[in-house]
Amino acid sequence: MILCLKILFVILGLAVLKAILIFLFFRSEIENICHKDPAVKNCVEVLFLYQGLHALIAHRIAHFFYRMHCFFIARVISQVSRGITGIEIHPGARIGKNFFIDHGMGVVIGETAIVGDNVLLYQGVTLGGTGLEKGKRHPTIGNNVVIGGGAKVLGNITVGDNSYVGANAVVIKDVPPNSTVVGVPGRITKQEGKKIEVSLDHIHIFDPIMQNIDELEKRIRDLETKNR
Repeated sequence: MILCLKILFVILGLAVLKAILIFLFFRSEIENICHKDPAVKNCVEVLFLYQGLHALIAHRIAHFFYRMHCFFIARVISQVSRGITGIEIHPGARIGKNFFIDHGMGVVIGETAIVGDNVLLYQGVTLGGTGLEKGKRHPTIGNNVVIGGGAKVLGNITVGDNSYVGANAVVIKDVPPNSTVVGVPGRITKQEGKKIEVSLDHIHIFDPIMQNIDELEKRIRDLETKNR
């Protein structure tokens, strides 16, 4: 009985120590999640329950081994993390500060992907390749970029700083800074040089093609009215 209690206290002590270390080394990321996710009640919830944070922690460790050319160990860590979190980040991917994956299930980030600072991804996002070529074959994502749920950013392309990729968009061409991309394939519209806000409504995104269609329909209705 005493031995079991000792083992329990050791396990609890290690869990507390782990939580303290995570908070110290990932404090910025935890505070960033608390700021960007309205569902967060407190930092303890983020620390223990947010799979996006745990996937990032595992990736940092796997990326360290990848840089040391311990590729097998790196892949083992990433695969275990994938099984636990539902998020697959290749150990070779380079990820900046304050990276946040909201919900996260189904997110895939390829080996040569580069992700800047303050990037927010929603569930089902893919930063993938388009062929079997070697070298840089995955996207480069700038700073302060938001990529909506289910979006696919494919190939060796660049998404500029302060840009927003709408939900379910498929992006296969470079995106200038301060832009919004919507549709399949992705259509680009400038946002007057303004920074995209994280709180941008996912269902009310400016689509220039749909706006043109709406204007044509209005003109047709006006002409029909005049001819009556």
